[in-house]
Amino acid sequence: MTFKKILVHLDDHRGHETRLQLAISIARRSNAHLAALYGFDLPQVPPPISNLATGGYVTTDMLRDVYIRERDAAFDNAAHFEAIFRAETSRFGLTGEWLICPDEAADRVTLVVERARYADLTVVGQADPDHPLFDVLARLPETVMMACGRPVLIVPYAGRAGNVGNCVLVAWSGTREAARAVADALPLIQHAETVTVLSIGQTHGSKGNGEQPADDLVRYLAQHDIRAEASHLVSDDIEAGELILSRASDLGCDLIVMGGYGHSRMRELILGGVTRAVLQHMTVPVLMSH
Repeated sequence: MTFKKILVHLDDHRGHETRLQLAISIARRSNAHLAALYGFDLPQVPPPISNLATGGYVTTDMLRDVYIRERDAAFDNAAHFEAIFRAETSRFGLTGEWLICPDEAADRVTLVVERARYADLTVVGQADPDHPLFDVLARLPETVMMACGRPVLIVPYAGRAGNVGNCVLVAWSGTREAARAVADALPLIQHAETVTVLSIGQTHGSKGNGEQPADDLVRYLAQHDIRAEASHLVSDDIEAGELILSRASDLGCDLIVMGGYGHSRMRELILGGVTRAVLQHMTVPVLMSH
């Protein structure tokens, strides 16, 4: 089981280099085709002179010149990152595809969702609080995960993630979303040295789950030649997200696998508490499926 096409979302802010290198690393495992979607905003087109209160100090020509310089600089940056992308894919013998989205951040989110439906895995970044478009881009990981019907790998905006899948924590809740995430993650974790299946907030020895709530999943992974161990913690839902991240840190994990839960209400995306907590405070890459 391998990924044959991977999509990675890039921009010109902190963290995009890590996402690109991680996507390349995953693509190299199965010689997958790598598509990059580079999103950026263009400057606002200057309004007509009739709408300006310039007091005679700013002319239409001056505003147009500023707009042209900023627009050209944005496209030059895109060309610069395209050159880096093509050099890196060529260096590792990968086929690559470069897409640009010179549009508003909200439109970019929609485009990532659309392109993700034609990829086996999509790599996106956790939103950087210092990003000028944080309010919109903070919704990108959750929106893509909920809407694309494919697994999404979310990469923290800080730190470096050279590889994933060596030491893995599976957050197991027994739900459809969790089962989907585990199946989607198999290409990433099939050669892991350590896999821990963590269940939280369930009683020991529950019917159909052996002595530990995650025993059945451990047996399932063994059928895929993945050796895993079950772990159980008792907690309420409010603390579960923090416990997942804490346990991953204690074990030195480079990947968390979990289902993403949420539903739409009045056109606003509402996520479950655990999903939201992990997305906000993650320190290692997280693979989520819905």
